[in-house]
Amino acid sequence: MDLKQLNAFIAVAELRSFSAAATKTGLSQPSLSRLLKQLETEMGVMLVDRYHRPLHLTEAGTFFYDKISTILTEVDTVVGMTQRLSAPSSALNIGFVPSILYGLLPEIIARLKQSNPEIEVNLKDISSYQQMEALKSGDIDVGFGRFAHQDPWIQQILLRHERYVVALPKAHPLANVREQRLIDLANNRLILYHQTHLPISTVPTRLGTLSSASAHKLPKQKNKHDGSSPESATTDQITEPLLYLFAQYGITPFMTTTVSDLQVALGLVAAGEGITLVPASLKTVRTEQISYQRLIHENVTSPIYLHTLKDFVHPSIPELLRATYHVYEQRGITYRRQKFESQR
Repeated sequence: MDLKQLNAFIAVAELRSFSAAATKTGLSQPSLSRLLKQLETEMGVMLVDRYHRPLHLTEAGTFFYDKISTILTEVDTVVGMTQRLSAPSSALNIGFVPSILYGLLPEIIARLKQSNPEIEVNLKDISSYQQMEALKSGDIDVGFGRFAHQDPWIQQILLRHERYVVALPKAHPLANVREQRLIDLANNRLILYHQTHLPISTVPTRLGTLSSASAHKLPKQKNKHDGSSPESATTDQITEPLLYLFAQYGITPFMTTTVSDLQVALGLVAAGEGITLVPASLKTVRTEQISYQRLIHENVTSPIYLHTLKDFVHPSIPELLRATYHVYEQRGITYRRQKFESQR
């Protein structure tokens, strides 16, 4: 059994056609068929039912595909990482979520280039979830995101917590209230925009871990307290980030609308279609139509994480971290200095 045989099988399994699989793999159709037959002979198992059109996998073939495709993906990842380790690119490819770009990322990159004039930096707009695969494939070397991820290939450090602010239409009755409470916002339409949700395993509750079946439930009743202390037991592991913030205080928004991204959400707020919560770095966007006000709840924050591979840290990442901490110190931002494991 070798990689050529396995890749031939994967192509046939995914495309359900010998001719299409031959085109994808760059092999002639007889060569592809021979490799697949050799694999079946070595295993003593028929993997493909050739008497149906399109081709079907046998029960054994389906099982084998599910398991071997994951293994081959890991092999590809290891090969790519090995190649990058032996000849690291001089360029530093940085992934970021859009909200980070409105914050301190431009200053951090300017500081990095100032202290390392020879460095080449490429910035890529990519969601927190997609950053995980982009790191493995080598599309990016490091990523700034808003969510914790559990992935055996990835390591991450928490850079800091950024306070949320409430974004309201300028004509809203609460638009000039300088300190807002979540309970006072509950009767508004809340606009949701996150593409990535909180991983169930990282959502805390005061009652301990609940079953995944309840992961998207909303609390059934509002808690009309003054918002001074969380009521985390009502969260039922809600994974939508903004709903989770409300649920921490036992609050269910009156109505929600989900849109594709943050800019669309702010556009709807500007049009008077609802309110939303955004990291404080966004409060310079659409200020003609939107009023941004502080929330009194100190724990209503959005974390900022830095992700990279566990086994390969690009040579320029330590400089990126130093630039990040330099900007934080200049801005008086509280943080805890950290390093990635393979830097130590």
